[in-house]
Amino acid sequence: MATQLLTEKYSDQMHGTLNCYDRILINGYLQPFCHAQGMTNYLYQHQIRIFDYAQWAAALTDEIRANAEALAQANGLEIEFIRKKNFRQEDRIHRILKTRGNAPGLVHIFSALEGCPTYQPWHDKQTHKTYLKPATSKCLTYYFYLIDPELGECFVRVPTWAPFGLTIYFNGHAWLAAQLKARGIECELRDNAFTRIADFATANALADDLDIKHLHAKLDELVQRYCPVARTLQRAYQWSIRQAEYATDLVFKQPKSLAFYTTLLHLLVLCVKPENIAMFLGRKLHGNYQDEVGSRFNRRWWGRRLKHTFGPVSIKLYDKFNRVLRIETTVNDVRFFSQYRQVCHRDGTREMRQAPLQKTIYSLAPLRELLVAANRRYLAFISDIETPAVGEPLLSQLTQTRTQNQHTYKGFNFLADEDAAVLRTLLRGEFTISGLTHRAVHQALPDKTSGQVSRLLKRLRVHGLIKKVGKRYKYYLTDLGRQAGATALKLREIVVIPMLAQPVAA
Repeated sequence: MATQLLTEKYSDQMHGTLNCYDRILINGYLQPFCHAQGMTNYLYQHQIRIFDYAQWAAALTDEIRANAEALAQANGLEIEFIRKKNFRQEDRIHRILKTRGNAPGLVHIFSALEGCPTYQPWHDKQTHKTYLKPATSKCLTYYFYLIDPELGECFVRVPTWAPFGLTIYFNGHAWLAAQLKARGIECELRDNAFTRIADFATANALADDLDIKHLHAKLDELVQRYCPVARTLQRAYQWSIRQAEYATDLVFKQPKSLAFYTTLLHLLVLCVKPENIAMFLGRKLHGNYQDEVGSRFNRRWWGRRLKHTFGPVSIKLYDKFNRVLRIETTVNDVRFFSQYRQVCHRDGTREMRQAPLQKTIYSLAPLRELLVAANRRYLAFISDIETPAVGEPLLSQLTQTRTQNQHTYKGFNFLADEDAAVLRTLLRGEFTISGLTHRAVHQALPDKTSGQVSRLLKRLRVHGLIKKVGKRYKYYLTDLGRQAGATALKLREIVVIPMLAQPVAA
């Protein structure tokens, strides 16, 4: 029996489901200035003394500051210097927009003294070489907040000191809202979530069709407007993904439709284990894994959020306005994921193989597919938890003894330690992604002999919890097997054990 997803169970209470990029932060780098050796070579090539580096950079700093002041004057704005550490720029922008409106154009300019990477001139007395080495400092940094006709609300962060690394932010939902408006499709966007879209099929198709080449051109256009040093140095910025969020929104018609969310959160806090988090993200949890992995629940002004973290990637579940249930995967280092692509080696050779994603913005397309898959796995998991009923016939199939080829195979007892351990083992992330083998199950259940593992696999097959793949000695978990594992976990850890732990009245 296939799992009934929440999107199917509550379809009559929903406007629809939307898959779309949410928050995207993009870093821009100028070659060859973004690394010390490249900057050193540039100065030598242009016959600039290494110890004149600061003087060379100061002239470009003045150009950026003059450009910011000219933009402020042309738009009737004052550059606001940020002095408080806990100052929230977004709150200030929202207050301005309430008065100004959402017309395209420059909204506000902030400036702040912030840390930045830089270089320090250095002379090595042993090698007698003079060069730049990496250092850190502070410089005046501008934040240009604007409403772009295509990207919506976004900002451009421009430091005033070399190597002039930029950061540009935009939101995929704001971009999609502009696309829908251009096609005359009615929608309602609140903050960064749609509470209504007239045509969800078209919206999903548009969200899947983000034109990266056009985005590249748009980023270059913003550079020409807000960072004139690129034109002065006659260099083009290279763009890489700093952070990307991808959201799957279940948009409900009425707030009361999300009444199940409170119970679902409580169940997930108890049920989600580290190996489950790895499974959501398509990874295996190895014993030598050293990075952060875990879950955290908190309340915010806009709703309740459950966040699962696995190294540089997290997957979150939260509600917005009591109307939208959002599953959101955030990645801070796209190299966490891999794809089958062409790899160029230092010796000039090329080969096709599985390799980490590149950080370039052109990885947004393959990254979208990986994040969609992560959100779908999480949706299937929470659907199992929220709708675990498998029906009386399936319960009998799982718990009663079955006979095959004159051999009997006993059923599974959800409350027995041994059977519950087996069912929980089936939910391990590596088994969900790459399947089960005799050897892997033996390693997961070291107290069993090789013969006992073979009989266990046969028992699982007879009861329909796993299925064999072709002529290989590999098995995959069925929908019934996943439901059985989730049900066993829920019964023991959420119902039976907490009830037995309560003090008995005298």
